[in-house]
Amino acid sequence: MKNQELTLLYVFDAIMTEGSVTRAAERLAMTQPAVSNAVSRMRHVWKDPLFIKKGRAIEPTSFALSLWDQVRAPMHELSNAVDASAFEPKESKRKFRIAVTDVLVDLIWQPLACTLQRTAPGIDLYAVPYTQATAFNQLREAHVDLAIGMLTGHDSSLRSIWLFDSEYTLAMRNDHPLAKNGITMEQFLEAKHLMVSLSGDTTGIIDLALSQRGLKRRVAVTVNHFAVVPQLLKESDMIAVVPKIATGGAGYQDGIQFAELPFEMDPTSIYLIWHTRHDRDPGLIWMRQMVEEITKMKWKGCAHCTGKGSAVVGL
Repeated sequence: MKNQELTLLYVFDAIMTEGSVTRAAERLAMTQPAVSNAVSRMRHVWKDPLFIKKGRAIEPTSFALSLWDQVRAPMHELSNAVDASAFEPKESKRKFRIAVTDVLVDLIWQPLACTLQRTAPGIDLYAVPYTQATAFNQLREAHVDLAIGMLTGHDSSLRSIWLFDSEYTLAMRNDHPLAKNGITMEQFLEAKHLMVSLSGDTTGIIDLALSQRGLKRRVAVTVNHFAVVPQLLKESDMIAVVPKIATGGAGYQDGIQFAELPFEMDPTSIYLIWHTRHDRDPGLIWMRQMVEEITKMKWKGCAHCTGKGSAVVGL
C-alpha cells in the first residue's frame, strides 16, 4: 500500500467514526478544507463517491461501509500499538463518547466532569443516548467508546465490567388510592401504568416478567427519560415501576410514595461495556477505570446495591 493511501485511510476512518467531515477534522487536528481535499483524493483513488450528502449529514456508500468493515479493526490495532505508552491525561485532547441513560448521567456525570477538569482538562466528555437496541451496534461501529447499561446477550466482540445491581420499586403520588396499603396483583394489573421506555417500545422487563405468569398490565403512557416521572405521577392516578437507582433524584423526594411490587422481580445488573478493539487502548483503559471507580464510589454502602465481584468478562 502506498503511503498516500495509508494516510487517506486514517482520514476515512475518522470520517466514518465521527459521521461528519467537521468532527473528523477536529479529531485529526486538521482544517475542514484539508479533510474535504482528502475525500476528493479518496474518491479518485478508490473510484467511488464514498459519502453522499443527506441534508446536513453524510451517508456512506455500500463501498465505504464494506471498506470500513475491513479496515477499522486493523486501524485501531495499529493506533494502539503506536500509542501504547503515549497517553498522558493532563496533555490529552481526546474526546470520549459514552452511551448512557439520564439516570446514570445524574449519578456520575458531575463527579466525572469535575475529576476530568482537575486531572485532564483537555479531554472532552459527551453523553450519547443509550438504548439496548442501539448501544451495542454503536460500540461495534465505533460511534461510542463506552456504554453503561444492561447486557441482553453474549457477543465475543464486546467486553464488560459489572458496576452494580439495582432493584425495582413501585412509585405513585402520596395520596394515590393504592398508597395506603400493600398493593395486590389484581390492583397492579388494573392500574394505569407510566412506563419509561428509552427505545419507544411499549413492553419491557416488567411486561416480560408478567407474561411469564400469563398476565398483562395496561401501559397508559410512555416517556423516554426518568426525570419527568415524578411530576407525571403527582398529577395523575398512574403508577410506575422504576429501578431504585432512579429514585435518588430530587423529584422523587417529595410527594411520591413507594411500595413493594406484588410479585418477585430480579434486580437489574448494570455494566460498563466496550469493544475488544479497545482492550489495549491506554486512553480507554484510563477512562474505564475512572468511570468504574466513580460509579462504585457513589454506590458504596448504598442500600440499593448488592455485593458482587467486578471481574472482566466477555459477553
